[in-house]
Amino acid sequence: TVPPEGRAGGGGLLALPWEDVLVPHVLRLLPLRQLLSLRRVSRAFRELVRLYLANMRRFDSAQIAPAIPRAAFLTLLQDNKVLQQLALQSCSDWLTDGELLPVIRQNHHLQHIQLKGCAQLSCQALMAISLSCPNLRRLSLAHCEWVDSLSLRSLADHCKALEAVDLTACRQLKDEAICYLVQKCSRLKSLSLAVNANVGDVAVEETAKCCPELEHLDLTGCLRVKNDSIRVLAEYCPKLRSLKVKHCHNVAESSLSVLRSRGVELDVEPLPQTALVLLQDMAGFAPFINLQI
Repeated sequence: TVPPEGRAGGGGLLALPWEDVLVPHVLRLLPLRQLLSLRRVSRAFRELVRLYLANMRRFDSAQIAPAIPRAAFLTLLQDNKVLQQLALQSCSDWLTDGELLPVIRQNHHLQHIQLKGCAQLSCQALMAISLSCPNLRRLSLAHCEWVDSLSLRSLADHCKALEAVDLTACRQLKDEAICYLVQKCSRLKSLSLAVNANVGDVAVEETAKCCPELEHLDLTGCLRVKNDSIRVLAEYCPKLRSLKVKHCHNVAESSLSVLRSRGVELDVEPLPQTALVLLQDMAGFAPFINLQI
């Protein structure tokens, strides 16, 4: 569709078919920040950009500015019902349920959602995501301490195709909630439970047994995790590619060595062999040592 203003220019850019050429093949190549500047050129360009925004599949607020204003956010997404990816980390200073929920409820094709650090949301946001986004594949809720066990259960019940979930520093969650999630979402390939002292062996072992496709697991700072669950992880997760256990002071090389021998990327270094031999000579037996600081 080309409005009269576009046709008036004859061979100008706006004379090209909008929905068939400009929107899918030209505007999508421009950074979002430049598109917003383009809106100020004329009424025709403003309408063209509006059409693009309404059909945009991916929205990353960081492409506009380090901190996008609330009014701009509401304007940009008000007509869009076909989003597949939504990243709002740069909106974390002001984003509340009032701004997010309308966007979530009108976009049922979302597959990736990034809400890292959006601390002013509530568990209602996660409930809305659960009910509105059945095709969700990746979700980051890192440092969203409002996430509770009830809203996580709703996510697990309705979004069973999840492949990656980041629950870093979601400190309300305990082993029981994590177990429910992995039992329902057995396709998980990436999971972060980092910086949560409530997470222990029960959650890690259940994750290992329920998620055979698991490739990446972050347990950084999970102080209750011990060697037993790491051994279970090694037994049940043959596709594991990386494991983070820094500051897990109850996890030692005796449980990590099997994973290390398989080429799994670990974020802690093994004890040098020369030091191990020296300690063994001094103690008279192979010591149980954790070198994490």
